[in-house]
Amino acid sequence: MRLARWLASGLGSGHAPRAPGTAGSLASLPFAWLLLHAGGLGGLAAGWVALLALACWSTFVLLPGLDAKDPQWIVIDEWLGQWLALGAAVAWLGVTPLAFGLAFILFRLFDIAKPGPVGMAERMGPAWWAIHADDLAAGLCAAGVLGALAWLVRMAGGGGA
Repeated sequence: MRLARWLASGLGSGHAPRAPGTAGSLASLPFAWLLLHAGGLGGLAAGWVALLALACWSTFVLLPGLDAKDPQWIVIDEWLGQWLALGAAVAWLGVTPLAFGLAFILFRLFDIAKPGPVGMAERMGPAWWAIHADDLAAGLCAAGVLGALAWLVRMAGGGGA
């Protein structure tokens, strides 16, 4: 149970005294950077798949013993969504501070505001999955915005990858 709690808390980042979701998103970025430098986008994708499995396992194990359905200290879901948004940003801008900044801002905006599909996703399936579903949707929405921005820049003749 201790390992599940540590993983679910984003290696402890979810215990930040304020804005644990934002703290979790920020804490995920150095690990994503390491994966990108070790294996490029494929390394990040492989890390994401492993993280998804660990996230599902840890919340499946923990939630039956908790009073809340989605405790704020569980932030491994923020890691998942943040890495989805980051993958799109890096595909366009490379491993740059701009890519990390845009991915972080857009993911947090979608995660906090929970527009349309993001809000609907948090009501999908059992609690151990619903915790992750809204953050996955927020990451995909952020990735979609990043993809649209990349396309617009290319159409305007701004280049890019």
